[in-house]
Amino acid sequence: MGDHVTISVNGRPLTVPAGALLSVVLAQAGITRFRRSVHGEARGPLCGMGVCFECRVCVNGQPHCRSCLTLCEPGMEVCTDD
Repeated sequence: MGDHVTISVNGRPLTVPAGALLSVVLAQAGITRFRRSVHGEARGPLCGMGVCFECRVCVNGQPHCRSCLTLCEPGMEVCTDD
């Protein structure tokens, strides 16, 4: 995992380690709100293993991707509910 890749997060480029978990790199970039609940409350990673579905983001146009199970790949486009 020594290589780095560039992904786009909410339209901004972010250079991250290749193969890193998306939830980790988003949190390290200071992004704390990954999505909003139906009542508008901020949501982010909770369980870190794909069970709670709180860390869902849109990846390459595909909604509801669990960021804690998604590995970073070159050119990935990520959108949060920010």
